[in-house]
Amino acid sequence: MHTITDNRPAGGDSLPVIVGAAVGIAGLGAALALADVHSPLRAPFTLFFLLAAPALAIGSALRGLDALTRPVLAVAGALALDLLVAEAMLALRMWSARGGVAAVGAVSLLILVPTLFTRLARRRRMTRSQD
Repeated sequence: MHTITDNRPAGGDSLPVIVGAAVGIAGLGAALALADVHSPLRAPFTLFFLLAAPALAIGSALRGLDALTRPVLAVAGALALDLLVAEAMLALRMWSARGGVAAVGAVSLLILVPTLFTRLARRRRMTRSQD
């Protein structure tokens, strides 16, 4: 008779669920703001999107840092990005909540996409060198 043991940490299985819920909440916040839906959840979910989207993009670009420095810099960068977008829109007299959400989402994508392509290229090079 064999005993099957599981040496994984107890909280390891819940991380994908938490990340999925966070992405869902952020996406719902962006959708509510862009569609101009009046809901009591619009403000907190949109605020979560405005912090989480740039923080995720900036955090993914800062792969070489330790576990405490990376999230602190990612959140600080997200706040700075939000403030820069708001200030630029106000200075250009183009302020709108929907435009701000769209601009923050677009800048976050501009930060995230090159990082993802760089990682994909690096993985391809590593797999080719192993063959």
